Amino acid sequence: MTIAHRQPVIVGVGEVADRPEDLARALDPADLMAHALWAADRDAGGGMIAALDRLDIINEISWPYPDPCATVADRLGRPTLDARYHPVGGQTPTLLLHEAALAIARGEIDSAAICGGEAEDNVRRARRAGLALPWPDPIPDFRPVRGGDYQSPAARALELTSPVNVYPLYEAATRAAWGQTLDEAAAESATIWANNAAVARTRDTAWIKRKVTPAQILSPDDGNRLIASPYRKLMVANPIVNQGAAVILTSHARAIAMGVPEERLIYVHGGAAADEPRDILHRATFARSPAMDAVLTAAAGLARDGFDAVELYSCFPCVPKMARRVLDLAENAPLSVAGGLTFFGAPLNNYMTHAAVAMVERLRGGGIGLLYGQGEYVTKHHALVLGSAPATGPIADTIRCDIAAAPPPPLDQDHRGPATVETGTILYDREEAPRHGAVLLRTAEGRRVAARVEATDPSSLAVLAGEEIVGARGIVGPGPDGMPCWRAI
Repeated sequence: MTIAHRQPVIVGVGEVADRPEDLARALDPADLMAHALWAADRDAGGGMIAALDRLDIINEISWPYPDPCATVADRLGRPTLDARYHPVGGQTPTLLLHEAALAIARGEIDSAAICGGEAEDNVRRARRAGLALPWPDPIPDFRPVRGGDYQSPAARALELTSPVNVYPLYEAATRAAWGQTLDEAAAESATIWANNAAVARTRDTAWIKRKVTPAQILSPDDGNRLIASPYRKLMVANPIVNQGAAVILTSHARAIAMGVPEERLIYVHGGAAADEPRDILHRATFARSPAMDAVLTAAAGLARDGFDAVELYSCFPCVPKMARRVLDLAENAPLSVAGGLTFFGAPLNNYMTHAAVAMVERLRGGGIGLLYGQGEYVTKHHALVLGSAPATGPIADTIRCDIAAAPPPPLDQDHRGPATVETGTILYDREEAPRHGAVLLRTAEGRRVAARVEATDPSSLAVLAGEEIVGARGIVGPGPDGMPCWRAI
């Protein structure tokens, strides 16, 4: 096969985890990125950092630098390097790999690197100990723009601005749509998470490497408390890590010219992106994601004989559960090459860079793989296909997918009277006592109502925690703060 000289290939990957006993020696996020980039450079055989045309830096939260681009570029000894900093989003690494590959294919650049790093564990340890870290001064009172900033007042009033409170809405709605009992849904979640834990144990840079069984994932023991029903602590992303990762891409011609062995090259085949409405109350359904369906279907079309390895974003169980159904993968199929955001760790926006590292290492043994990342709350989706051999055609230049989605139901926060549950969850405090329930309802006319279930209404909370949450009937009345309040009947 003749390989186009502009064919984008991944030539080097690297990652690092920092567990210092002495916080005076702790690596800051910029150092984590630099160490990961140096490791990627060594993986490529050396000389790649000096030849970089562009550096894409994943949005970093744990230690906000006034100028992250200059900070990282200086650490690399490339102060004039074209470095770019990107918005918050768990799908961002996958998107940036795709965009860099397209820029290489078009001849706009010859090489690029993507990197990210977070040191949240070091930051929290220092705060608890009352120690000042010997790092550059961060931006004071920094507050990143996140998905909660795009939510309506009704969603904010219900605390549907934190991912751990939103993803359960998809969990309840999909369980009902798939005809699962609570036990069946929990067993599927536990199987996927235990499989991820087993993968994480094989990764040198994973944060949680102990053996975890499905029963332990579902057990309330050892501090595995409910956070938002039905999710316990071992089912949610773990951002308290110190991890960095990097990927270096170039053209096939430059890779060969720089002496990278052909068998170490991983080819970018293409991918797809799509978004759901950012305001969760403006979505048509919580029983599926049209954007997810579109990007995974497009990616599957690039792998005629299926994927040899997949990384399905795993911030919460509903995501890989939904994704595996789109791809027609078995419940016990391996759905992660890195180990998932609970056990490998969730360095905030940078997990998918680590997943790319793991995927490249896996595909150097041959095959074709899928990286599927997600941002905010089932909001921003990106899938990227990689292979140990070139694609049969040129990498597609179109990233965005067209989505055929039904219009969302109109929101009616003034409704008072009968309404049935569309989906919902219960939010718990650290002692596992209910704080309140959050429900999305439908009126007889098909309008949507976002309502609270008071912590003082145990019978209605029992409905939200039970088998038949979707379709449960009740009455909407005024709450003490004017927010609609739902009680089961």
